[in-house]
Amino acid sequence: MSDYWNNRYAAKEYAYGEEPNVFFAEEIQKIKPGKIILPCDGEGRNAVYAATLGWEVKAFDSSEEGKAKAVQLASKKNVRIDYLIDDASLIEYPEKSADVVALIYAHLPVEVRTRLYKEAISWLNPGGRIILEAFNTNQLGNSSGGPKDVTMLFNEQIIQELFGTLQTELLQMMHIELQEGEYHKGPAEVLRFIGIKL
Repeated sequence: MSDYWNNRYAAKEYAYGEEPNVFFAEEIQKIKPGKIILPCDGEGRNAVYAATLGWEVKAFDSSEEGKAKAVQLASKKNVRIDYLIDDASLIEYPEKSADVVALIYAHLPVEVRTRLYKEAISWLNPGGRIILEAFNTNQLGNSSGGPKDVTMLFNEQIIQELFGTLQTELLQMMHIELQEGEYHKGPAEVLRFIGIKL
C-alpha cells in the first residue's frame, strides 16, 4: 500500500491540494489549541493547517513521499509538525496525550481500522474529540475519490460500533461537492462525525 501512496504523492502538485479539508478547518477553529494527532495524513495539509493555528501537531502516514511533501508545506507555512513514517496497524502514541484526533479520509481495511480507531480513543484526554470526515457507503458510484471496496467506507452503524463509548456531538451522512486537489473533485457522499471522550 505504501507504493500506491508513494506513486500518488510523487508528483510536484499536491494530490489533494495544499488547503485543509473544509470540515476539519471549520471544526478545529472552534477549539482552543492544544495537542492533536492526525493519522494517515498524507501530504500534511491538515497537520500544517492545525500548526498555523497554534496546535502541537503529531501526524503519521506510511508514505515517504507524503512526508516529504508535508515537511515542504510546513516549511512554506513556517510551522513545525512532528511527522512519522509508520503503519496504521502498528502505530502507538501514549494514552491521554491528545486533545483531538482527526481522521480525515483515513480509509483502511476493516481489521486495521478497528485497531487504529480503538487506539485513537485511548490517545484522547477526557473531554478530547474525534473529528472525522470520510466517504460513506453511497460513494461507490461517484468519481470524486475513495476506495472501491465498500467495506472500507462508512455509515452511521459502523461509526456507532467504532465510537460507541464517545458522546456523539455530530453524526451526519451528506452529499457535498469536493474541491480538494485532483483526486477529491466533484459530487461526493460523505460522513461527518464528532465524538467527545467523557
